[in-house]
Amino acid sequence: MAIGGAAPHDSPGGLPDFEKPLLHAHGGLQAGKDPAAAHDHEAQCSPEAGGATSLRTCFNGLNALSGVGLLSIPYALAEGGWLSLVLLLLVAIVCCYTGQLLRTCMGASPDVRGYPDIGALAFGAKGRFAVSAFMYAELYLVAIGFLILEGDNLDKLFPGTSLSLGGVLVLSGKHLFIVLVSIFILPTTWLRNLGVLAYVSASGVLASVVLVFCVLWAAVVDGVGFQGKGTMLNVSGLPTALGLYTFCYCGHAIFPTLCNSMKEKDKFSKVLVICFVACTLNYGSMAILGYLMYGDDVESQVTLNLPEGKLSSKLAIYTALINPFSKYALMVTPVATAVEEKLLAGNKRSLNMLIRTFIVISTVIVALTVPFFGHLMALVGSLLSVMASMLLPCICYLKIFGTARCSRAEVALIVMIIVLGSLVAASGTYSSLQKIIHAMQNFQQRVCTEQQLRSVVLSWQVVDEAGIVQNR
Repeated sequence: MAIGGAAPHDSPGGLPDFEKPLLHAHGGLQAGKDPAAAHDHEAQCSPEAGGATSLRTCFNGLNALSGVGLLSIPYALAEGGWLSLVLLLLVAIVCCYTGQLLRTCMGASPDVRGYPDIGALAFGAKGRFAVSAFMYAELYLVAIGFLILEGDNLDKLFPGTSLSLGGVLVLSGKHLFIVLVSIFILPTTWLRNLGVLAYVSASGVLASVVLVFCVLWAAVVDGVGFQGKGTMLNVSGLPTALGLYTFCYCGHAIFPTLCNSMKEKDKFSKVLVICFVACTLNYGSMAILGYLMYGDDVESQVTLNLPEGKLSSKLAIYTALINPFSKYALMVTPVATAVEEKLLAGNKRSLNMLIRTFIVISTVIVALTVPFFGHLMALVGSLLSVMASMLLPCICYLKIFGTARCSRAEVALIVMIIVLGSLVAASGTYSSLQKIIHAMQNFQQRVCTEQQLRSVVLSWQVVDEAGIVQNR
């Protein structure tokens, strides 16, 4: 019995702007605003252009899949154990398959230009809203993760740094660097043409290769070696590992855009397979290297384990810093644009800047409150990436085409992905939230202990000064 056929694509007019495709939000930034961006394919991301070669699309796909997840992949392996590498491969295969499902859904209607359009094709306005909501939430949390990553790595480069603001507020360590980085990043979020940032962020593919090379150099040349034994299987850590593995492959939001940008759209399936194979090899290499080097002691970002003062360590950290710095605005802009359209900000530059400033401040507050990169990215992967990369493509595919038009084997496979994906989302989200709460409790206890020690030191100083005065 069929689950259903194609939902009517003609949704009621006057939909809330929040329910418009994410792609349109980008389009609003570049449509005729800046002549210099007229030929800027990365800035425009226009699927209607249809001029990208397979090689260019492959590069863009690699850039989408090669992100900050590379830093946490050894930690994910440490959470799940050596046997969880099988799960990394399985997640890659499933995400590649669901990417192909999105491609098939796009062929159902010529009006499909972005991921939210697929949701609208399947479930109307509610489907568009649901897909958009998950995408915006994922972008927002990834932007927060960028700030935490920057703070952690800068604290590694410049340990013991602190700043006192009139003796009232003292910022130190990663908290200080999170605030400083946000100040430097803030002006980039005010830009209406993101062409320059798009080209800078395209260096992500090269940065991923450089990071793996630096970690290998630290092991072979800088004397770290391969001393980490690790565990074969850690069942309790599998939900976290699966969440991080899924986070590494959360590029589905832009797959429809990449497909529409190609000259030969029929080659997109091959391009997708190449991207997933290349990224899986890179992720697998980093996971094995990091786990062999540090075993169960590997940090949530492998760069935090690298030896201090070594050239390879500094190069790895600087490379890791560039990617989030350049991509933060690209993550925040779609969210900001949706808010601006909802508030009817239009082209009121001062109001737009104010909205974007408040969004940046909100990400800083969350980053300062939950400064746990690994746990946060595991939460994003378990809750949002599983939805966007596994569940929604399968659900939309079945709704659009119906079970009557699919083979029994295909329906069984899709249903199995939905069931297993739901289990991963539920268990991973619960595990990640539990670890975040536990880490926050430990963090608060540590802060209280430091404050008590500081009070004791100050009281002893007062006593010493009083004794000196009395002796005089």
